[in-house]
Order: sequence, then C-alpha cells, then structure tokens
Amino acid sequence: MKILLFAGMVVLNATTGGTVETLAVAVGVDLIPGTFVPGRQPDGNTVLFREPAGLLVFDTGRHAEHTQKIVDYAKNAGLPIKAVVNSHWHLDHVGGNPRLRSIYPDIRVYASAAMRDFLASYRKQLAEAIAQSKDAKATQSYRDEIAIIDSGHALYPDETIGKSGKQRIAGHDFDIHLQTRAVTAGDVWLYDPATRTLAAGDLVTLPAPLLDTACPARWKAALADLDRVPFKTLVPGHGAPMSHAQFGTWRLAYANLLDCAARSEE
Repeated sequence: MKILLFAGMVVLNATTGGTVETLAVAVGVDLIPGTFVPGRQPDGNTVLFREPAGLLVFDTGRHAEHTQKIVDYAKNAGLPIKAVVNSHWHLDHVGGNPRLRSIYPDIRVYASAAMRDFLASYRKQLAEAIAQSKDAKATQSYRDEIAIIDSGHALYPDETIGKSGKQRIAGHDFDIHLQTRAVTAGDVWLYDPATRTLAAGDLVTLPAPLLDTACPARWKAALADLDRVPFKTLVPGHGAPMSHAQFGTWRLAYANLLDCAARSEE
C-alpha cells in the first residue's frame, strides 16, 4: 500500500527558538508526527486545526519534547490553544495535557469517560512494576508515567464525550464520534467537514493495528463507520496520513486478518 506524501513544513519559533517539523494535511490542518523509538514509550500523532478562536489540538503525546513542539507551533502561529480532544486514554495521546494546561490554563479538554477508569488501573500496574524492577532506567520510566497520571484535574477532561454528534469547538463546527469497546473502552474520532479531514486516533495505526486492548469485532464495525464518512484525508493515531482509497485497503487487510484468525480456530 502506497502512503500519501504530504508537503513538509519546518517552522522556527522566534520566541523559544523551537524548530517544529510538521506535515500539511489540508489548509489550516497540520500534523506533528508521533514517534516509535526502541526502548522508549511512544508518542502518538498530534493533529492541529487552526480555527477562528485559536487552535484545536487532537491528542497531545506523552513526552515533554513532543508537547513542546505543540507549544512552539502555537507560538509561531500566533494563536492560543483553545481546546484539546483526546482520542483515548493511552498516555501517548493524553500525556501532554498537564503541560499544555500549565501554559494555557483556559484550555477546554474533551475526552470519553473511559479515561479515568483505565488510568487508575494502569497506575496500579506501574506501582507493581516498580516494586519488581531491578532496572534503574525502566523504574524511572514507570515513575514518569505515574507522575503524569497523578496530575489530577490537569490530565482529565473538562467535558465528557458521551455520544456522537456535532459540536462547536474553538469557533468551528466538528463532527465528534464515540466508539465504545473498539480499540479501547472509549475511542473518540473527529471529522472536519470544511477540510474533509478525519482524525481517527488508534482506530487506525500504521504499519499494523495495535490489538493489546481491542475488541476485534467491534473494531471492525467502527472501521465501517469511518468508511461512511466522506473524508479526503485520514490521520491515524500512528503513521502517515491516508487517502480514502488507502484506508479502504487497510480496512480490508484488517478484515482479512480477523477472517484468517477465525479459520485457524476451527
């Protein structure tokens, strides 16, 4: 499957000197790519929508370096960050929330209610890992994760997305959808009809689907919902943007994977 090649843009923020490499997805929509680095927890993609009232940030990454790119982008654009939409509760998509709030205290964060439940459980797992770990570097990474979770209100949403529908955010109308028990207990995706851009979160990931917390059958149904949207470009939770045709190929491959798995169980 060939992946779309988007024009790259490097912006230099005169205030901080921060260099931000972005991909132009559409007019007024840019992508700060996430990262997968061996031996380190990942950062998910961040999609930035430049709207009349300021920036809407879709997912905020995990590490400070990723969040700083968001801040530098906002300062370079001369726009405040007005809103954050979190696709789901994994820390590589929500971990930057507290850092952004510390700079932009009036940010409104939108996410599903499932975020709180998972993070409480994940914190317990991290504490157990610390108790058993003999690796200083790994132990510190667990402590860093706990520190993000312990940020309290700064991490969690101001507004809970409990159903799908149109919503005006940062002065612009978006279609926001909630999928339950697909990839996670609550996956939020966002569609901008003006630019025909769909931010899918981890409902779509490249090069392969991330199945660790997924319900495969409901995920398949969620992908059918995405396919009905008249988007021009889909931005996945990890990986490069895709055209509608490319997403169709990815969706078919996912369906074939499930079919093959089902046959192997017979």
